Amino acid sequence: MTDRLSKTDWLDHGLKTLAKDGISAVKADPMAKALAVSRGSFYWHFRDIADFRAQLLQHWQDQMTDRIIDEHAVADGAEDALAQLIRRGFGTRQRLDHAIRAWALDDRQVATEVAGVDARRVAHIAKLLEAAGIDQHSARPRATFLYWAALGQAMVADPALAALDVARIDEIGRLFSAPPPPR
Repeated sequence: MTDRLSKTDWLDHGLKTLAKDGISAVKADPMAKALAVSRGSFYWHFRDIADFRAQLLQHWQDQMTDRIIDEHAVADGAEDALAQLIRRGFGTRQRLDHAIRAWALDDRQVATEVAGVDARRVAHIAKLLEAAGIDQHSARPRATFLYWAALGQAMVADPALAALDVARIDEIGRLFSAPPPPR
């Protein structure tokens, strides 16, 4: 690499570092060495490590929440957008979200930001469920439960239990978008 890394290059590397090694590894010197650049490249884009970490948290939100919600706005239909979201949420291990949440345990500001992201994500899932025909009364609890399940998947240690094939994910997703039974 050259000394001409963009701010986004640094932030992308920061997210990878965070996901792999946790917030304690997100430091200017080790990241500069890993990118084969000088520390000056880091300080060209960021005032200090606190500025970097604040922007890193925003970059995570942009990449892992805002961009995904925007993608669903242009999906073919509500059921397609819901199926895509469920596949994405359960089709991969969420190491980065796990690392962000571990960081939030020790940092009140990060915890506040993560809580805001959680609320936006659950509201988005509920909106997709409503667009797929689920009544508002049922959509929010279903969205919340789906979100809990996606977060919990990241905590499963046994790889045999940590993933399902796409067909099974789709089958389970259809359960959540099916109308509730009559009361």
